[in-house]
Amino acid sequence: MKKFLVIAALLLGATGVNAQTDDDAATLTKVGQQSPLFEFNADKQKTASIDSYKGKIVMLNFFATWCPPCRMELPRVQKEIWDKYKDNPKFALMVFGREEGWDKVLPFKTANNYTFNILPDEGRKVFSLFAKQSIPRNVILDEEGKIIYQSTGYSEQEFNKLLALLDARLKKPQP
Repeated sequence: MKKFLVIAALLLGATGVNAQTDDDAATLTKVGQQSPLFEFNADKQKTASIDSYKGKIVMLNFFATWCPPCRMELPRVQKEIWDKYKDNPKFALMVFGREEGWDKVLPFKTANNYTFNILPDEGRKVFSLFAKQSIPRNVILDEEGKIIYQSTGYSEQEFNKLLALLDARLKKPQP
């Protein structure tokens, strides 16, 4: 029973942290800033650069396999974001397992039937460019690589704001 109460308290505490994070001391970036440049493992054999995604709306999601709010959010990422926009050439999704390697993220992806890529972020190499702590964390970049949205934690209300922003940006008429 004690273990259940501790888990419940952690879950409730983590889900309550969901406001825009521009004033959060743990957040190192601000809406309107250019995204920090970084490279990441696109798969086990290939490295990619965030700079090569200019021209697309890019969603960065930082999570951990052990994180209860992350486990609540990722099914919605699959169903309401990835399934909807995966074929849109103007969209890219990068889900990073903070402090986790391929040995953790690939079995987690398989076990949960996720079809989006889950990428390792061992040593917080990517995460530490955006924040000091707190997951889940979402960052949306515009076509020029500027940060247009940030959030920390998971709540239905905040996630719905993220969905509305993606919908507005990805459904606008293409020239």
